[in-house]
Amino acid sequence: MRLDRLRTLLGAALVLPLGLVAPAWGLPDPPPAPPVAGPATLCAPAGSLHGPEGQRASVSLCLGSGTAMMAVSAPATCRRAGLSARTACLTSGSWTARRNGVTVATGTLPGSREYPGPGTYDMEAEVRVRSDPAGVDLTGTVRATLTLDAPKAAPTHRVEVDRSTLRRGAATTLTYTVHRDSERGDGSARFGLIGEETSGVELATDDARCVNPLVGRYPSTSRNRYALDCALTDLQPGRPATVVVRVALRDTCSTVVSKLGYWTPQGQALYTGGMLAGPTVDCV
Repeated sequence: MRLDRLRTLLGAALVLPLGLVAPAWGLPDPPPAPPVAGPATLCAPAGSLHGPEGQRASVSLCLGSGTAMMAVSAPATCRRAGLSARTACLTSGSWTARRNGVTVATGTLPGSREYPGPGTYDMEAEVRVRSDPAGVDLTGTVRATLTLDAPKAAPTHRVEVDRSTLRRGAATTLTYTVHRDSERGDGSARFGLIGEETSGVELATDDARCVNPLVGRYPSTSRNRYALDCALTDLQPGRPATVVVRVALRDTCSTVVSKLGYWTPQGQALYTGGMLAGPTVDCV
């Protein structure tokens, strides 16, 4: 009897704390993590164009987001008088993007520009729509309002220069500093400088990483003196690269434009990497 009573007491001691704890299957599941938004295209009807003989083109404007560039296109469907079937369309023209009444980007159709960031865009396009097969050829203005919420990607690289102007008839030394601010990707980059071809401007440097581009058919040794191409291989966060360039101008002015191409992860993919517009040095 003593043994049975001891077993009863031990059983009660075990049941009591278990009863105070909610079973695991009674707890609510944690909320799922929000999905990561990938690249996507947003389209909206932008208007219809009409011809004198019953031709019609219904045009949409589309914005692509989720990447460093904002792609703009204007797909359309065409109809001809007397035919109920729609035909394929070729669309060309130009576009303007405004945000809060301010123009933030312009370009040709189809085309792309650096993504300005999330917001509501008032899009306007001057379009020409032609059917294939022929029969519709219309031009006009179309408009649409589209809202993008994809965040603007943080810049991974940047280019700085120590001067903003050049003087005609003089030689100027420019010091460019190329920064890599992200640990994604690697330290390789191609840095390019180019002046206006017909101005007679000459770019030169003592930097062994840079050359004037070779032109002409082999065995030509001619080079473009108005451009420089620099192969940078040791860019690291906290360790920028410096390139010193001499720009010689004649009596004709020329701006000097800079560009930077770089690798990003997934390097085995065919279309990878990025292109960054560096500063433009003007002429006075």
